[in-house]
Amino acid sequence: MPLKRRQFLVFGSLSAVGLGFLWKMLQRQEAYSAQINPVLTPTVAAEKPLLRFVSIADTGTGTTSQYAVAKAMSRYHSQNPYDLVILAGDNIYNNGEIEKIGAVFEQPYQSLLKQGVKFQACLGNHDIRTDNGEPQVRYSDFNMQGRYYTFRRDRVQFFALDTNGNADWEAQLAWLEKELSLSDAPWKVVFGHHQIYSSGQYGVNQPFIKTLTPLFQKYGVQLYINGHDHHYERTRSINGTTYLICGGGAGTRPVGRSEWTEYSASTLSFAAFDVYADRMVVSGIGTDGRVFDRGVIGLRSV
Repeated sequence: MPLKRRQFLVFGSLSAVGLGFLWKMLQRQEAYSAQINPVLTPTVAAEKPLLRFVSIADTGTGTTSQYAVAKAMSRYHSQNPYDLVILAGDNIYNNGEIEKIGAVFEQPYQSLLKQGVKFQACLGNHDIRTDNGEPQVRYSDFNMQGRYYTFRRDRVQFFALDTNGNADWEAQLAWLEKELSLSDAPWKVVFGHHQIYSSGQYGVNQPFIKTLTPLFQKYGVQLYINGHDHHYERTRSINGTTYLICGGGAGTRPVGRSEWTEYSASTLSFAAFDVYADRMVVSGIGTDGRVFDRGVIGLRSV
């Protein structure tokens, strides 16, 4: 830590004991300042993540708010390169009309798409209003292998769900349990559009707590990502799983706090994830490029 001239003059008038005390206080002050004023700059560290990806949801409006988040994602990419975006539903407002894809997806994210960033999407409730979402399933840049599917990146296996009410839940749950049981990936991330734990408009989803969370606990799913509620919220580990809402991709609604909430904010934003061998660092990033939330998920979050 370099000394300013004023600090140097103060040090010169102190005893050894006083000098040591003041040095510690200055260190604490700088550490605290860095903690409450994080900025969008790469962290200098010897260890590089195995995988970096980001997530957004409730994006497909084509409004200035969506473009503001997209611009922040591009700035983040320029300093912290990534090649994967989890797109957690409501990709095209208001009714999933595929003819709007240019205005609500290709143009806002053209910078990322041109650099080879791959979007992996799932269907939201607005997306199924036109042809039950099938045009989006077939759209090549959403990279969907069906209404629900799985793919792997390095040590992370992702499981995309169709969380809509008209989904074939019997077949999907059987598929999910089979795929989770077969996976040897250390990290397991499930994503869908609808919330499970939320302090926003839609609240806690009791049917999903009954059907999905036992599978998460049984097979060691560390993270569930969703939208639907238009805010950012990160929970504490609940029976080994962290629940992350990233629904501020183009608009916001009010959000409160619950006993299991680690952080919540009604702000336009996206989430970024740095995956290491033993931990995953989660960051909430606003349109101004500032990191407003940061948390760590352990490999075994029990």
